[in-house]
Amino acid sequence: MVRDRTERDYRARVARAVAAIIGNPMAELHLDDLARLAHFSPFHFHRVYAGVVGETVTATLRRVRLALATRLLTSSDDSVTQVALTVGYDSPQAFTRAFHQFTGQSPRAFRQQMRRSILTVDGAVDSDDAATPTVKIVERPAQRLHVLRHVGSFATIPHTHRQLRLRAGTRAISEKWGASFGNPRYADRFRYYAAIASPDPWPEGSEVETLELPGGRYAVHRLVGPYTRINAAAQAIYTRWMPGSGYEPDDRPTLEHYLDTSSRGIAPAALRTDLFIPVRNASTS
Repeated sequence: MVRDRTERDYRARVARAVAAIIGNPMAELHLDDLARLAHFSPFHFHRVYAGVVGETVTATLRRVRLALATRLLTSSDDSVTQVALTVGYDSPQAFTRAFHQFTGQSPRAFRQQMRRSILTVDGAVDSDDAATPTVKIVERPAQRLHVLRHVGSFATIPHTHRQLRLRAGTRAISEKWGASFGNPRYADRFRYYAAIASPDPWPEGSEVETLELPGGRYAVHRLVGPYTRINAAAQAIYTRWMPGSGYEPDDRPTLEHYLDTSSRGIAPAALRTDLFIPVRNASTS
């Protein structure tokens, strides 16, 4: 129990540093300043940070800046060179290499694919492009999962999934999920859980909880590609598909079904994720 409390304390303190990176990724962030935010000595901070987050401060900063680049490429008309400069790269060539490692695509290909993503119901496609994503409407039964609540910044969510897998030990994992409650724009009302389905029993009193996911109607989109595209794909469903679909969002958790229970050895471009957006028939006024 003492070890669990210490780990939660470390995660909460490191989350302050991660929040500072995410809050202003283009700021001049020094290791001493981040260590001070987390109340660690600079000498030990980089080791603690890497142990909690699973990567170095430099890697987090690079990843957050590239995530900013995905938003700029999706929502603005800035050239690739302008986006590269905005997120701190001196040349479009260096930016393109880093972006490809991050997403599995070049910046130009990423932008083109996201702008082609006019989503339609039940597999109908409004263009001749077979790569255009589609949305299906499904009825999903309720399901009980073993979950670990995420604490801290969104950037440490992969760490929560890793911790859940470690806690599973030798137990079988049949499915891997993520569940979001509320709007991530309002952190005080938002909850995220890393989740797995397992046929094996779990001991009582562990940090791993049992969560009953409600059944109901969902709009489902299969994303093939890196997990870094999940937010952009979900946003496209809400802003491009939802208004003309005859549906509206329902008050149930948004789900991510990671079809590859382990991503080890799988190229980012080949990862498969089903996004479940809860919907109901649109009300008429």
